[in-house]
Amino acid sequence: MQLDMHYYGTYALARAAGIAPDTATTIATAAQFVDDNSADSAVEFKDGGKFLTEATAHHVTSAENLIKDDQRSVWVPFHFLPGCDGEHYREKLLCKKNSSNAQELLTFAITLSDRPYAPELIGATAHIFADTFAHYDFSGVSCRMNYIDNSSLTILNENEFSEGIKGHIAKRKESFFKKFGFTCSLDSLTSFSAETLSGGLGHGAACTYPDRPYLKWSFVREETDETIEHNNQEDFLEACEELHKFFVRFGTERKDLCTHEPISFEEIRSHVKTIISTPAEMEKRITLWTSTCEEGKITGKKESIPTYSESGWNDERNDLNHTAHSHEALEQSPYRFYQASAALRTFILRDLLPKRGLIVA
Repeated sequence: MQLDMHYYGTYALARAAGIAPDTATTIATAAQFVDDNSADSAVEFKDGGKFLTEATAHHVTSAENLIKDDQRSVWVPFHFLPGCDGEHYREKLLCKKNSSNAQELLTFAITLSDRPYAPELIGATAHIFADTFAHYDFSGVSCRMNYIDNSSLTILNENEFSEGIKGHIAKRKESFFKKFGFTCSLDSLTSFSAETLSGGLGHGAACTYPDRPYLKWSFVREETDETIEHNNQEDFLEACEELHKFFVRFGTERKDLCTHEPISFEEIRSHVKTIISTPAEMEKRITLWTSTCEEGKITGKKESIPTYSESGWNDERNDLNHTAHSHEALEQSPYRFYQASAALRTFILRDLLPKRGLIVA
């Protein structure tokens, strides 16, 4: 999923669940920051305190993506939560939509609702969970199960799109391949190039098709020769409903962080569905989320969604280097985010997956 869902959609759903605006902002920011946090250095305080800033993502062209250990500590726990289904190891690694693992992860996060970093934890968890509805059928480790048949990538509902959206998708597809240094004509671009240059990681061979909410698409998995269809409109709507339930659970545990009783998802379903199913570029999809909130269709009253700043928490984290007393960081969201991400990484890799017979890292 992209910024429109991870931040703007997450904020709207948290507010519909009754969570206060400032807490909803923290939750939504943490959800998106999982994608924007590529820092792997450390923050050092003037009093001698220090904490590591472990990455939760790498940029698409980053060399770290080809490092197997980084794949296992970054992409597996935060973007391609394994479903642990199948007989073979590589099958168990495949992400599965709304899996039992994903549901157990939600429960784990709720058990930590009393922690100071709970909002950041809930947001990061929301990112991992939401991604299972977009990234399922792919693995966070370089693997032939991620390879698709050349030229099998097909948009099934293209006849519903304007010429402008068709051109936008084609341009984005070409741009995606060029990020890997592949510069031949669009007609000759194949999944093979992305598989090779991305090391068969994640859904590289499928470009950004899994992350576009309005798409219905299909591909043929090279390893098994099976045709697999994804209906993003249905998957993303289901993700929104499940996220809303999750935020309601959190609000039940933390009444002090709520402003009103939850609005049922049925009351907002049609509005959410309209946003998701509208073929549009990301900026337009963001506008749909914001305008729907401004019209009072999400929380019952007219309100705005704070604009997301990609540099926000990155700048705040870097500013901590100039802090005299390390204990002051305890009140800052960037530090709390790293507390939360460390808790999630440890739980997933050392507890959740091994309990189901899968050792990843």
